[in-house]
This record gives sequence, structure tokens and C-alpha cells, in this order.
Amino acid sequence: MENSAFRPFETALPEDEALPILQATLSGAEDGEIFAERRKSETLVLDDGRLRSASYDASEGFGLRAVNQDVAGYAHSTEVSIAALKRASETARLAVGAGGGTYADPPKPTNLKLYTDDDPIGALPFPVKVETLREIDAFARDLDQRVVQVSASLAASLQEVEILRADGVRVRDVRPMTRLNVSVIVEQDGRRESGSAGGGGRVGLDGLIDPRAWQEKAKEALRIALVNLEAVPAPAGPMEVVLGPGWPGILLHEAIGHGLEGDFNRKGSSAFAGLMGQRIAAPGVTVLDDGTIADRRGSITVDDEGTPSQKTTLIEDGILVGFMQDRQNARLMGVDPTGNGRRESYAHAPMPRMTNTYMLGGDSDPGDLVAGIKDGIWAVGFGGGQVDITNGKFVFSCTEAYRVENGKVGAPVKGATLIGDGATALKQIRALGNDMELDPGMGNCGKAGQWVPVGVGQPSVLMDGLTVGGSAT
Repeated sequence: MENSAFRPFETALPEDEALPILQATLSGAEDGEIFAERRKSETLVLDDGRLRSASYDASEGFGLRAVNQDVAGYAHSTEVSIAALKRASETARLAVGAGGGTYADPPKPTNLKLYTDDDPIGALPFPVKVETLREIDAFARDLDQRVVQVSASLAASLQEVEILRADGVRVRDVRPMTRLNVSVIVEQDGRRESGSAGGGGRVGLDGLIDPRAWQEKAKEALRIALVNLEAVPAPAGPMEVVLGPGWPGILLHEAIGHGLEGDFNRKGSSAFAGLMGQRIAAPGVTVLDDGTIADRRGSITVDDEGTPSQKTTLIEDGILVGFMQDRQNARLMGVDPTGNGRRESYAHAPMPRMTNTYMLGGDSDPGDLVAGIKDGIWAVGFGGGQVDITNGKFVFSCTEAYRVENGKVGAPVKGATLIGDGATALKQIRALGNDMELDPGMGNCGKAGQWVPVGVGQPSVLMDGLTVGGSAT
């Protein structure tokens, strides 16, 4: 793949040829575009002292979309050429039918730039990356003699996109992404437990390979593993729960965030459909989706339709005030797009997706929240989970949690799951800590088979009535 800038409408799809084809495809349509993309990525994984894998991937292609009312035609190709565009036009045009639509106004332009456009892959020599992973392995093993296995990974990617609309508007964005992860396994008296930590964002690799950065991640991974060595079976039943700040916001993202995306609400399949302007959360609860935070994993200067990213208030003081919108759903619902039209790649059509979704902090001391628990758990870390978008019911596993009785933090627990539904959980929030923070930059979100990077965040949250699934008898 060439190292020169990706300029498809000056080379393989020259604008003077591509634009007339696009205009003919979208005649009578309400919206649409050519989305061209070039992406490259590199991932290195060192496992148990050996470089287990080193992969590099490069791809490019375009997608052509025609939108008319609630119908969208989409065709894509890995061949970036005028011939391929003409073939794609025949397919996408089918969605327009008899036409009759009025082409929508283009997105408003922006001069905002939220991240560097430097290539994070080529910025450092390959041997330096491998040596950094080896140093992480050695450092983690030296921290504690109970460490029996270490896995460290380093990933970087660069996505270049350029969008051409039928009105001649062109939008370009260059999006870097990096991430470092460290996992350790410890053993004591025949028992093995694991812990992991990591993070990154739309930044270069320099900061991640700084020893001060990866040493903290290695120490955190070890701390979690050692905590789990002492963990006892989790209790079960309805309990009070305090969620920790930062990454536990993944529960907010999954159980509530998806239900606030425009398409689910337009179709009436969300648990929050028809509740605009009504109270859906406890007083004091404010939730935002903000794609404009510099260098964050979920941030985007413009979305995949060319709309500038923005900060959108979804819930304000417990009242539902907004949804996340792409252009099509916004038009059908009679509102403005919010810069949330995202797609995994040129092979996918855009849809409303979250960026960085978080809950604002309150005024309570986090220690007081935990001290206020009579019988429950303090959930600090989360793993995987499942959510039903139609009713908001969720099940999430805890990777780090503690038993709390009469305000006293007891032993760590293992095997704890949190069970509930988002709509009910929002109303059962009793207090919010003053320690709001964002996650370290490790989230991915799946929807309709598409994956995009996201961010989450929240303060410590005291909730009533969640069901804890555990194995203690």
C-alpha cells in the first residue's frame, strides 16, 4: 500500500468522472454519498516470552449509498475505479425507485481537528515495538514471584476516509488508533487467577511505550490478579451495588446507550421509545454522548457521513432530552443529525452509533457511597455482558468486586454477575460520586454485525435493586 495520502477523488475516482455518476445515482433520492476508505493496521502479541503473532493488514475500497425515505441501497467494492463505481451505481439506484425526493442539505463544515493524522504504525521501528513487549514481560515477572505467565500486545492502525456528495461537497478525515494491553496469570497453592489492564486512544505509540505508562499497566494487571487470588464465591440475590468510576460505564453504554440511538426509537423497538421529555432516570442523572473529546478512542472529527461530531445531551437531570442520530433517522424523525452516523468500514452502511458515552458526576464522596451499603457489593471492574435492546435487560460479569456489609468492605468476590434492566436501573440510582472519569481507552461496540471503537465513563454510582448472580451457598 502506498505511503502517500489517500486522495481517491484525485486519482482512482477522479471527481470530474465520479461526481456525474453519483449525481445520476442519487437523482430523485434524499441523501447518499460515496464513502472511500483506506486502512492499515498492525498488531503484535508477545505471549509467555515469545512473539506469538505479528500481523499487518491493509485494505481499501468504497461504498456507494442511495437513500430515499426509509429505504437505503448500498453497494461496495474493493476495486477503487470508475468501472466499479458504475457497477455499484446500478445496485444502489434500485433503492431510489421512482424517486421524488429532495436531496438533503450537506453537513455543516468544520475546522475542528481532534487528533493527529500521523501514521502510528510507521512512527516506530518494528524491533523497538518487539523489545518493548519483551521489557513488559520481564518487568511483570520481576514484580512478583507468583507470576507464571505474561501476555502483552501492541496495536496500531490508521484509517483514511474521504466522502463525496452529489452536491460536490467533499469531506476528509484521517484517524489514528493505538492500544497497549497487559495480562498476567498468577499462581499460589495450586490456584491460578488472571488480571489485565490496558488502554490507548487516537494517539501515537510514543506515549504507550514510555516505561512509565506500561509499567503502570503491568502493575494494575498484577494487582487485579492478586486480588482475585483472595476472592471468595459471590453471593446471590437482590442487593445494593456501588459501581466504580470509569470503565464500569460499559454497563451504561450497553444497557442504556443503545436504547437511546435514533433508529431503535424511530422504529419503536427501544425501551425508551415515546418517552421524550419524560423522566426516565433518578434526579441528578445526566448522560451525554460526546465525540469531540480530543484524542479519545471514541472521538471522531466528523462521522462517516461527513457530519461534524458534537456533544449531545441524552438525559438531563433524569429527563430524556435527546437521541443519537445519523442523517437518515434524523430526517425521518424531524430533528437534526448529531454526528453519530458511523460504519465499521467502506463495506458497511452507516447507522446511529455511540462515540464517548458517559454520565456526569455528582457531589458525593465515593467512600461515603460504599459506606452506605448495608448488604451488597462494590463492583470495580467489568468484563463481558449481554443486553436485549428492546427491553434493556442486561447481564454483566464483574472482573473485580468486593462484598460490603454494614458499610465495611470485605473480601473480594469471584463469579459475580449483575442482572437488571436499564430503564429500571436508571431510576434506582441513589447517589453519584464526585469522581467521574473516562475509561482508559479500550472499548469496542458491536451492533448489527458492525464494530466501532467507543469510549465510556461515569462516576461511582450507588444503586438499589440490582440482582447479583453468584455461587455462594
